[in-house]
Amino acid sequence: MGEAAARGQNAAMQFDIAVIGAGPAGLSFARAMAASGLGIVLVERAPETALADPAFDGREIALTHRSQDILRDLGAWERIPAEEMSPLRHARVQDGASPFVLDFSPPGETPLGVLVPNHLIRRALYEAVRDAGCATLLTGVAVTAVETSPRGGVLKLADGREIRARLIVAADTRFSEARRQMGIATRMRDFGKSMLVARVAHEKPHGGVATEWFGHGQTVAMLPLRGEVSSIVLTLPARQIEALMAATPEAFGADATRRTDGRWGAMALAGTRHAYPLVATYAQRFVGTRFALVGDAAVGMHPVTAHGFNFGLAGASRLAGQIRTSQDRRRDIADPGGLLRYELAHRRATWPLFTATNAIASLYTDDRAPARVLRGAVLRLGAALAPARRLVAAQLMEARAG
Repeated sequence: MGEAAARGQNAAMQFDIAVIGAGPAGLSFARAMAASGLGIVLVERAPETALADPAFDGREIALTHRSQDILRDLGAWERIPAEEMSPLRHARVQDGASPFVLDFSPPGETPLGVLVPNHLIRRALYEAVRDAGCATLLTGVAVTAVETSPRGGVLKLADGREIRARLIVAADTRFSEARRQMGIATRMRDFGKSMLVARVAHEKPHGGVATEWFGHGQTVAMLPLRGEVSSIVLTLPARQIEALMAATPEAFGADATRRTDGRWGAMALAGTRHAYPLVATYAQRFVGTRFALVGDAAVGMHPVTAHGFNFGLAGASRLAGQIRTSQDRRRDIADPGGLLRYELAHRRATWPLFTATNAIASLYTDDRAPARVLRGAVLRLGAALAPARRLVAAQLMEARAG
């Protein structure tokens, strides 16, 4: 595996590529580089047991068709149990009691995507990397410093070890410490709210329809799972989320039924509850000298379009493809021109939807009268324009060639 392995007890470990973070983006990047012949190390602060058997975290990932193809190519898709996959047949956007609904339907019988629990994707990617033997995994240790120069990069670890590499890739969350140490500024939008996710059983069928419902002072999403079960996603001020996290299961079910106006019938909590802060981020640069960002470290999306995870997979695939192109052309794997091409391609793929998502989230969570009037007009216009809805549906599906 390239220049892997330390030379002596006190020598820095030498690799071709060092990846910070063994989440989905870091793992998928490492697996995509399996045939490159390069020495790759993944550095992860969590213990390996948390990668091999991740705990359920409440998040259901809406995978586009392209993301499904990427996971197949990485040898991860077949590792996810089919019974844990839920087809997403339609998507619907509603605003309060407005009679106008934006309904996004795919052409023919092809679902918009498929919902898969996040922890199962993480486990599948870990197993794909492990079985391919394509990377050295250092777990239970944090990176304390990141330095790069035209000659190479250095990672300093909390246990005193050092890693030297020709390229450093940061995949360490939207609050990336590596990104900050490299002096890369980030557009950060704190929406001042938190998100609660939980599985709920309900009386009425969901029909495979995902619903995003903007109500007064709240946003509710219902993601259809197997059977008469959905993942409810509540966006509320932090104090209200804290109260719901502490509520009894019976009180939570009653509250969820009330918040959804009984549209799905009576609800009952069917699993654990999980809360997350609602912050969107976009790095002003995705690359630097012998350095690149992937996953949420590059683009941390608001969940309203459910595209953040898909962007992470696509970005890791895009960077790996560019590095392989540099190899084929007998150039440095950290060739500045190659890294810049990755940045430009990933920015073109992510910036329009990132901007639109934030605008939608701002408009539909603003309860002032002018905003209510504007979003009502948007819904009426969108409901009347079938071609526009088909275009959005195609983007949600994310064609394989994209």
